[in-house]
Amino acid sequence: MGQLEGKSALVTGATSGIGRAIATKLVAEGAHVFATGRRQTELDEIVGELGDAVTAVRSDISDLDDLDRVFSAVQERGQGLDLVVANAGVGTFASLEQLTPEGFDYTFNANVRGTVFTVQKSLPFLGPGASVVVTGSTSASRATATFGVYSASKAALRQFTRTWAIELAARDIRVNMIVPGPTDTPGLAGLAGDPVADREKVQALLEQEASHVPLGRLGRPSELADAVVFLASEQAAFITGSELFVDGGQSKI
Repeated sequence: MGQLEGKSALVTGATSGIGRAIATKLVAEGAHVFATGRRQTELDEIVGELGDAVTAVRSDISDLDDLDRVFSAVQERGQGLDLVVANAGVGTFASLEQLTPEGFDYTFNANVRGTVFTVQKSLPFLGPGASVVVTGSTSASRATATFGVYSASKAALRQFTRTWAIELAARDIRVNMIVPGPTDTPGLAGLAGDPVADREKVQALLEQEASHVPLGRLGRPSELADAVVFLASEQAAFITGSELFVDGGQSKI
């Protein structure tokens, strides 16, 4: 018996990296997972790997019509949700001088607007004892040149998480945030360029990020998945409105 046997979960941004690791771990712990993402090929791979324990729905969380399709699938299954993992997000580099309105909207629509309405639209499906976990970032607590919009979007989510924890407490719904440090994912590597064509630049970025972590390495997506399982489990029944840093000590040491 897994810790989440018989539970139902929604994981956004489940096609790769942290989101995919979370979906895989939740299934291993006994949950049925609604996995969303923008790339059908990767969603098909998840279903092929995890089987009937996954319902894959191609969607862009910044598109409210897409979100409606996700929750139509949840409604069709008829078992509600015990866990929502609002994980989907994007990040790009741009200094204040380089920033465009389109670039600003791209990041905030995905990271903030998409997360807010994912959680809002999940509310009719969440019962007492349910849990919401939002993926944050250490960037919300520190300044990195050319990464201001991403950092600000994650700081906004931190405040939403705290506010939702208050608003949903009367319904016995807990809301927490996991805060990854630099994690070995395609998303992190992609900030430096194409993993094949720009291999040296990618490797340099990964090594630089690891050098800032007291434990001396990048995080593993599976370690973030373990944190989500903890926050969704009975072991965390008295934890809400918190930030669980899974960053190798980067933010606190």
